[in-house]
Amino acid sequence: MPISRHGYRFVASDGGVFDEGDAAFFGSTGAIKLNKPVVGQAATSTGLGYWNIAADGGMFSFGDAGFFNSLPGLHVTPNKPVVGLLATPFDDGYAAIGSDGGLFAFGAFPFLGSTGGIKLNAPVVGGAINVANPGYYEVASDGGIFAFQAPFLGSMGGQHLNKPIVGMATTPDGGGYWLVASDGGIFSFGDAQFFGSTGGLTLNKPIVGMGASPSGFGYWLVGSDGGIFSFGDAKYQGSTGNITLTQPVVGISTMPATATSSAIIANIPGSPPPFASTTPAFTFADDGGFFPYHCSIHDNMFGVIQVST
Repeated sequence: MPISRHGYRFVASDGGVFDEGDAAFFGSTGAIKLNKPVVGQAATSTGLGYWNIAADGGMFSFGDAGFFNSLPGLHVTPNKPVVGLLATPFDDGYAAIGSDGGLFAFGAFPFLGSTGGIKLNAPVVGGAINVANPGYYEVASDGGIFAFQAPFLGSMGGQHLNKPIVGMATTPDGGGYWLVASDGGIFSFGDAQFFGSTGGLTLNKPIVGMGASPSGFGYWLVGSDGGIFSFGDAKYQGSTGNITLTQPVVGISTMPATATSSAIIANIPGSPPPFASTTPAFTFADDGGFFPYHCSIHDNMFGVIQVST
């Protein structure tokens, strides 16, 4: 029985969290004095929790999101400010990304490489997980893509951009990704389809992030005022675009589509992926797809799932 979820959350630099659709609120730091501003957010695979991360690597966990330590907790000061957060598909670890591309892994998040020791043409502004391989990406403001055990499918590095890139999102099958610029321009690679953009519109505030719909056939863009722009099958659930915020919005996370039962039509053994977990549950898009999971007999597996509707 599939359980479709259509919602998203966005977070402000003071840690204030705004939930729309069926995204539930589990807490925030909106009323707490922070050492550094919040710069990003990631949701758990269940949709029942989330992490917020600050520019100093401070981590704030809510709902069923586990805490696996933080940079301040380890008395580590990053060379450059943290700009983004990645979480494993199994919710058993996360990583902080610095603007120099340095990556700090916690819990079961595997360190597969970074650009921390490389001179970059432009600062890194974020990244994304590739669930199917699995691995991860870092993206720079000039549209340069750095792939770590994930397929490189193209970039905007070396090409003229009207506005800098501010974020990215991956497709559920791991075969594509989108980059988004601060004017809402969208750049699609691999099997990521183009469903529209705000690149030709005059925006009240710049775009600061994007999130893909569970099916991968749509996406949301969020502005620093909390304005939401929906494309493809990504449903508009509300925004704070007409509300005066205490601090600007800095990121968005989207709800997954989950299922309580399904028919596995093929098991594809593979080498154990680095995202190991003992969690027996898994999540996938509305139309199923290719995904990693943990089997109590065969350990880490890849599979194909077909969802009954």
